[in-house]
Amino acid sequence: MARARYGRQGPVDPFGAFNFKLELGGTIEAGFSECNGLDSETDVIAYRNGDDEITVRKIPGLRKFGNITLKRGLTASLTLWKWRMDTMSGKLDRHDISIVMFDDSGTKELVRFTLRNAWPSKWVGPTLHASDNGVAVETLELVHEGIDDIETK
Repeated sequence: MARARYGRQGPVDPFGAFNFKLELGGTIEAGFSECNGLDSETDVIAYRNGDDEITVRKIPGLRKFGNITLKRGLTASLTLWKWRMDTMSGKLDRHDISIVMFDDSGTKELVRFTLRNAWPSKWVGPTLHASDNGVAVETLELVHEGIDDIETK
């Protein structure tokens, strides 16, 4: 039997990417089959003082964060749809949310990505086809103003 490798803070083996949920308002709201867009980037500004050599300095500009796209099987829970409906009716309700990764059993929290001031910018309903026997999948796109923290447990 293979032994887990350990670093200073515990196992260094990578986490599985298949067991994660969305936490909204301190409550686990939903499990999803897919999550994309956990990224950040900083614009690069080329700058040169008049008395500098002919080399351009590169300084950091604006920080940008990708939109989060979540996909899940359509369920009877309407919490996320109502949040989207509020946005469409002009009531912008921003929330700090977390994407939480769990261990293989789904009981122990491993990693938490905390996103600031998120709100739903897009919802896509399931593709329905009479000869398909797959799950009806809905897509929710969330915008946010930053990844405030990444915590490992």
